[in-house]
Amino acid sequence: MMMMMMMMMMIMKNIIFFLATLLLFSHHVLSLPLCTDSRAPLPPKTPLTFCRYNGSSCCDSAQDANLKKQFESMNVSQPACASLLKSILCSRCDPFSAELFTINTVARQVPVLCNSTAANNNFCETVWDTCQDVSITNSPFSPILQGQTPTPSNTTNKITDIWQSKSDFCNVNGAPSAKDSVCFDGEKVSLNITTNSTKSSPGGMCLEKIANGSYLDMVPHTDGSNRAFFSNQKGQIWLATIPDIGSGRVLDIDESNPFLDLTDEVHFDTQFGLMSIALHPNFAQNGRIFASFNCDKSKSPNCAGRCACNSDVNCDPSKLNSDSAAQPCQYQTVVAEYTVNGTATSRASVIPNASPVEVRRIFTMGLPSTSHHAGQIIFGPNDGYLYFMMGDGGAGDPYNFAQNKKSLLGKIMRFDVDNIPSEEDITRLGLWGNYSIPRDNPYIQDKDLQPEIWALGFSNPWRCSFDSERPSYFMCADVGQNDYEEVDVITKNGNYGWRVFEGSSIYTPEQSPGGNTSISSINPIFPVMGYKHSDVNKNEGSASIAGGFFYRSTTDPCLHGSYLYGDLYAHNMWAGVETPENSGNFTSSSISFGCAKESPEPCSLVPGSELPALGYLFSYGQDNSKDVYLLSSSGVYRIVPPSRCGYTCAYENTTSDSNLGPGSPPNSSADILNGSSKGILVLLLFLLGLNY
Repeated sequence: MMMMMMMMMMIMKNIIFFLATLLLFSHHVLSLPLCTDSRAPLPPKTPLTFCRYNGSSCCDSAQDANLKKQFESMNVSQPACASLLKSILCSRCDPFSAELFTINTVARQVPVLCNSTAANNNFCETVWDTCQDVSITNSPFSPILQGQTPTPSNTTNKITDIWQSKSDFCNVNGAPSAKDSVCFDGEKVSLNITTNSTKSSPGGMCLEKIANGSYLDMVPHTDGSNRAFFSNQKGQIWLATIPDIGSGRVLDIDESNPFLDLTDEVHFDTQFGLMSIALHPNFAQNGRIFASFNCDKSKSPNCAGRCACNSDVNCDPSKLNSDSAAQPCQYQTVVAEYTVNGTATSRASVIPNASPVEVRRIFTMGLPSTSHHAGQIIFGPNDGYLYFMMGDGGAGDPYNFAQNKKSLLGKIMRFDVDNIPSEEDITRLGLWGNYSIPRDNPYIQDKDLQPEIWALGFSNPWRCSFDSERPSYFMCADVGQNDYEEVDVITKNGNYGWRVFEGSSIYTPEQSPGGNTSISSINPIFPVMGYKHSDVNKNEGSASIAGGFFYRSTTDPCLHGSYLYGDLYAHNMWAGVETPENSGNFTSSSISFGCAKESPEPCSLVPGSELPALGYLFSYGQDNSKDVYLLSSSGVYRIVPPSRCGYTCAYENTTSDSNLGPGSPPNSSADILNGSSKGILVLLLFLLGLNY
């Protein structure tokens, strides 16, 4: 009997190990078109004369000229080979160049060439057959990819001098890319994506109310459990346990016992307070928690930082127009790090409360106005860096801070908080606090940029998120001014147009003491989604967007793959669908919503309607199962199966999803699990007895 039990345990462990491996390695996606330096491809200001890529390109005219010089230096006399080599060099300009030049994390000299193993194409063999005996000066087919010493750059080479055979040549230069089967066949990359038009729009979004408290931010615990941190604008943070869907239970949160209480430091007012929280990716091990908040330097001497209105950006703090008696830059924006008094040893243990004494002040900056200072912080899922969203510092951006590359206002910043420089280096580098600059921040390419800047041209980015299935999709909602609220796909060094543009329309400021930016001097990236103020129910007299998440849960299969966002005044919400997938082309539609009758907390209704009375929609949240939450002034709401509100979803409770349209849940066994793969994987590893 004992032997049988041991055999059963061994079989179970093997099954669990197989499933864990499946979850770790089965998911392959293709990212949004990106350049090798993570920028978005843009139409060049001056047409490319050598590479001649029409439309969006990863090259500008200067890079095009450099590629021409490189080609001419090869001194290739055989026309057919020269044509192939030109196309290979010019693939640097392809909108998918980031995919073409990535394989096994090695920086490639040539793109991944299609061959019979990578795709139904033998372009790699064509290059070999055509160019093998042709002399090439400064050959791009260096043996560096095999770990050998590169050939001197002034040497004339034949491909056969470097590679023993066609097989050896194509095993390296023709291998499939690291993420998918994208390869270069001599032409601009074209994805073979078909659109299934049978996918219908969601019939409606069903909500259940699980708490009455008003919270501004929500962050799931990094241990993969059903716990999450909730914070309010006053400055308190709680660790809560989220009930299962359908359990009828409410959020388990003890508001009398906050995890961290910063109310003594936080300046709380209509547009001030504790704006955001973020957990270090290794929080379960190191206990590092970060908070973004506002403080008042007249009440807290430790609050003061340099004013964002300063001589570097041609702004005089003493001349700032203020709608109150506040002194210039009296209110500050702060990012601070706190720690936990101990570390959890297992997923089931209760982490002690954090110390109210901060470990270090990461960032401090004086604000020129009482509005438009955003303040969200999130860690990048791939790079582990801290992203900090900052508004333009005042309605209408009169000082044109968002387009000023020396100003940190109207920007998304990116910090390395794991490598803290010395005080001497902080002063020498002119940093605003305790952080270092990631080596690939875009100031490396654009010397005019402040080194902290990742992207620019924002009015007031209110809630950004990374897609849990495709982390290259970094989505931000940006609050408009007079006419348009927008959603942007964020890329490195992207300029999102404000205040030259509001949405895709030219914006004319009411006043501009800080000057203007000419339209011809920028390459703006226009929003992929949004709405006009005139299209929403403006009971409160204005509109203000709140960004959300790509819905990746299987709870509502008709919402799967949609990007959800809404208006602050909570009477309008939208679901954006990318068609075809991975194209960057979105179509959004207004989505109706209701509250389940058996909601754990009763839902009040807007008088004269069936809409739940959400009050103000502050933010969206997402847990470790990828279920999405609405954080509003009237409580916490969660998206539940649509049938609970009487909405129809053809895919709900189906046993087969092989015919689902774009944006629907994936149909492989691994992808079906992916919606909660983090938690499942943790459980599997726990059952294996591994230390996670």
